[in-house]
Formats: sequence, C-alpha cells, structure tokens
Amino acid sequence: MKEETLRIIQPEQIQRFEKILEQKRLHHAYLFTGAFASFEMAQFLAQALFCEEKKGVFACGRCRNCRLIEEEAFSDVTVLRPTNQLIKTETIRELVRKFSQSGIEGNRQVFIICEADKMHVHAANSLLKVIEEPQSEIYVFFLASDAEKILPTIRSRTQVFHFPKSHAYLVHRLEQEGLMRQQADMLATYAQSEAEALGAAKSTSFMRSLDEVERFVKSLLNGQKLAYVQVSSLVHLADDKEKQAQILRLIEVCLAKEIMQPKAQFYLTALSKTYQMWQANVSFQNALEYMVLNRQSSF
Repeated sequence: MKEETLRIIQPEQIQRFEKILEQKRLHHAYLFTGAFASFEMAQFLAQALFCEEKKGVFACGRCRNCRLIEEEAFSDVTVLRPTNQLIKTETIRELVRKFSQSGIEGNRQVFIICEADKMHVHAANSLLKVIEEPQSEIYVFFLASDAEKILPTIRSRTQVFHFPKSHAYLVHRLEQEGLMRQQADMLATYAQSEAEALGAAKSTSFMRSLDEVERFVKSLLNGQKLAYVQVSSLVHLADDKEKQAQILRLIEVCLAKEIMQPKAQFYLTALSKTYQMWQANVSFQNALEYMVLNRQSSF
C-alpha cells in the first residue's frame, strides 16, 4: 500500500509515525490493533528502515529493498502468520533465536507477527524478555484485531496504535470492484479489513449467503412466517462452524442497519441469546428457529 493511500485511510497514524521517524524515536515493539491497514503500515515502516532512496523519512516504494519487503522476500523482514489458527511455541522460539543474530543486509531486523492474539500463551511468554531487553536492533510489530486479546504482559511492553476502519474508503473500493452501493455498504460494515472485504466480494458463496440473509431479515421485520421456512436455506449454506458464524454476523449487520425499528431491536436481543445457544453446541438450525419463534406478542 502506497503512502498516498495510507494518508487517506489512516491519516492520524501516518502523521504520528512521520514525527516519530523525524525524531528517530521508533520504538522496538508496537501493538497495532483494528486490522485496517495495520499490516500495510508495518510493512511501510519496515521499508522506511531499509529503503535505499528515501523521500524524507519515508520509503520510495520502488527500490530493490522496498520491492522485496512488499513481496515478503526481504531477508531482514520476517512476517509470521498462524498455521491452523495457532502460532505455536516452537515457531516463536525459532523467532527468538533470530533476535540474537545480526541482519543479513545490515544490523537491523523487523518482525511482523500477524494475528498475534493466536499465539499460544507459552509462545507469547517466550517473547517477554527479548522485547523488554532486545540484544540487537530489532523492531517487532504485533498485529491483532483487539488489544484485549493480547496477554497483558505483552501489551504493557509495547506502544499501542489503533487502526480504525474507514467505512467510506471500503465502500468506494467495493464499488470499484463492481458491487452495487447497498451491497458495498453492507459488506463494508461486515468486514474488518480491506482484504477481508475484497475476498468476500469475490466469493460466490459469501455473496449468496449475504443475499439469503437479507431476505431472511426482511421477512423477520415484515412479520412474515416465511422467515421460519428460510431457516433451512441458511442452514444449507452453512455446513461448518466458520460459515455459521459468518451468517450470524451477517444477520447482526442487517438488523443493525434497521436499528430504529422496534422489531430490529428485539431481534438483535434475541440474536444475542441465539449466539450463546449456538456456542453452547445447540444446533445451528435450532438456534435460528429459536430466534424466529421468540417474538413479542405484539409482533
């Protein structure tokens, strides 16, 4: 992501880092929360550290080092992601061993840990000493959707920056991808990051789920008995836990769009109970049927 784009969607954060770099006060450990362009900002700062043709304090984005960092192929910038929804302790211990080594291109090293909230607790604890007392010039960026999901001991040793979602930017990007305004608005509300939004927009199964959920919620709010029948269609689309969670989130987004309606407020409350039932291993179908049938007598 280019500097110009970051200035549009995260103007406050890029201005803060511009001052930090000008003062040469880049901290060795950061926690980026919110997930909206946080990875791109971490990469951008890594480029600023290694760029061969800087523009002021920021990277040119075109030189060999900048291109390799963007492609995740630069030897002194390590990007770590979960495997099967987990960052294992051994993976972090291997990372810790790298901390004690000098960089290949120079003395600096950058480590970007994506979805850091998925580190095993022992893995996170393995990092405490090295981020508190680094033995070499290292910079660690922890990326997580929510700061509260990170161990307090890690959180207290980092500088925390929040990356709020830019709804307007997401709607614009989705419209560029060919979505109608209403679909783009709905998807921008649902997604936590640009990558998630664009991936969902290109997913036939996701867009089909969105259409079905919109019909389902419309039936709920219109007081139609059809909503009960439509439960089976939603169940058919959600054959695993991930897709079921996706549909529950889509129902929440659709109802929230109509929050001024008393029925929408009622069903949002019912949805909370539905979610709890589902998490307690009540079948997805039974949980949804509970929400449909649990209606106020005045409806």
